[in-house]
Amino acid sequence: MSEFYDLLTSYAAYTDQKLNELLPPRDNYQKKIYDAMRYSLLAGGKRIRPVLTYVSAELFGLDKEVVTPFALALEMIHTSSLIHDDLPAMDNDDYRRGRLSNHKRFDEATAILAGDALLTYAFEVAGNGASALAESALKEGNAELAINVSKVVPALAFRVGTEGMIGGQIIDLKAENTTIDGDEHEALCAMKTGCLLTVPAEMSALVAGRCGTEEFELLKDYSMAVGIAFQVKDDILDVEGDPTILGKNVGMDDADNKTTYVTLYGIDGARIKLEELTARAKENCKKLMEIPGCVPEKARFLYDLAEYLLERKN
Repeated sequence: MSEFYDLLTSYAAYTDQKLNELLPPRDNYQKKIYDAMRYSLLAGGKRIRPVLTYVSAELFGLDKEVVTPFALALEMIHTSSLIHDDLPAMDNDDYRRGRLSNHKRFDEATAILAGDALLTYAFEVAGNGASALAESALKEGNAELAINVSKVVPALAFRVGTEGMIGGQIIDLKAENTTIDGDEHEALCAMKTGCLLTVPAEMSALVAGRCGTEEFELLKDYSMAVGIAFQVKDDILDVEGDPTILGKNVGMDDADNKTTYVTLYGIDGARIKLEELTARAKENCKKLMEIPGCVPEKARFLYDLAEYLLERKN
C-alpha cells in the first residue's frame, strides 16, 4: 500500500498547490472574505473528490491537468458546504479538521459569505476551464469534444443542487429530531454525499467521450458505493471515533437526535453495511481492470482507495 499512499499524498499536494494559486492572499478592502475563504479551503483534508476526478480521467487515458479546473471547483464546492454545515442553523459544530470552524474563527455573517463566495468562484473556475477546453477542441476540429465539454458545468451544477447535495442537506435537517425510514435515509446519503463523489466520473467521462460505456457505469457505481460507505463510516466514527484524531467533537448525531446508519441498524449492522459497500466498490474495480482502454493501474488505485476509506480513523 506504500505506493498507493505516496500517490494519494501527491494528488493531495498537487490540489493544495493549485488551490493556493487560485486563491492567493489579497490585501484589499474585502481582505476579510479572502482570509475566510482561504482559512477553510486550505485547511487540508483528504481531497477525495479531486483525487477521484484525476484518477477517473487517468483511467480513461487522459492527463489529470485536463480536468484539474473541475477538480478544484469541486473541492471549493465541498468546502463551501462544510462551512455552511458547521453554522448554528445547520449542524452547529465548533471545530472542523482540528481547528475552529469558520464561523467561530471569524463570525457567522463572514462564514455565510465565505461559503457563498467559494461556491460562486467554483463555477467561475469550472466555466473558464470548460471554455478553454471547448475552444481548443474547436480549433482542432473536434466538435464532439466541444459539445461534451459544454455539458460538464451543468452536470456539476445538477449534482450540487436540489436533486443532489442541497437536496440531501434539506432531508438531513429533517432527520434531526424526526425519525426517517431506511429508504429516505438512503436517498439522503446518495444525494448529500454520493453526488459529489459520482460527479468526478461524469465530468471525466464527458471530457474523455466515454459516457454510456460499461466502464463509465462501473466507475459511477463504484463512486456511489464509496460515497455511501464514506457516510456510514462517518456515522460509526461519530459514535466510537477519537476526537483528537477526527479533529472535531463526537456524539453530535446523538445530541441532535439524528437518524443515521447506526440508529437505523445498530453499530454492528452499520459495520456490515460498510463492508458490503466496500466489497461492491472493489468488485467494480476488478471489472474495470479487465476492460480494454482502461488503465489497470488506476483501477488498482481505486481498489486501494476503497480499502483506505474503510479503515480510516478520521
